[in-house]
Amino acid sequence: MNINVAIDGPAGAGKSTIAKRLAAELSYIYVDTGAMYRAMAYYFMKNGIDSTDKEKIDSVCKDIDITITHKNGEQVVLLNGENVNGLIRQEAVGNMASKVSVYPTVRTKLVDLQRQLAKKENVIMDGRDIGTVVLPDAQVKIYLTASSKTRAQRRFDELCAKGLECDIDVIEKDIIERDKQDMNREVSPLRQAEDAVLLDSSNLDIDGVLSEMKRIIDEKINK
Repeated sequence: MNINVAIDGPAGAGKSTIAKRLAAELSYIYVDTGAMYRAMAYYFMKNGIDSTDKEKIDSVCKDIDITITHKNGEQVVLLNGENVNGLIRQEAVGNMASKVSVYPTVRTKLVDLQRQLAKKENVIMDGRDIGTVVLPDAQVKIYLTASSKTRAQRRFDELCAKGLECDIDVIEKDIIERDKQDMNREVSPLRQAEDAVLLDSSNLDIDGVLSEMKRIIDEKINK
């Protein structure tokens, strides 16, 4: 039986960072759903499609192919065959992804691909609605969160380390706005699944979060 681990939570909670390390340590396949949504958002931006143009978005979804592969231990996101790893982590792309993820056509296309992956492999998948919508039967569900101030500080440190100028107050404002959008959208809003374990990482470092997650997974799988 394949083991599926669903990690949900708000923007900036560290889901992707933790999920990647967890997958590597457990030898599971990491499915970066956020990267898939970002890749689709990047396609729309690249082609001058506005986030409010639902009709156009619906019509071009069929032309978009997004694949995740692993090369030399690194995840590679392919958008219609092009490696877009270095293009989809910009703030503007993240904000666009949050806006277009409300459209059923966008979600249906990506959810189908994500479920197919989960049927074939032991996977760790992170996002906003993995435990509630994408993998409702996942054996392990974790809702990872942290205060908006903690999440803003982490993002600020990450951007500064890359030599980018940024304002922590603006970052926190963006995070709060993203939370509001994600929690109040009509389609698959961000929420904690009833059977998910809540894990607040505000006062934990990465190793501490990893340790807690491995304990949770072990308890769920071997209960």
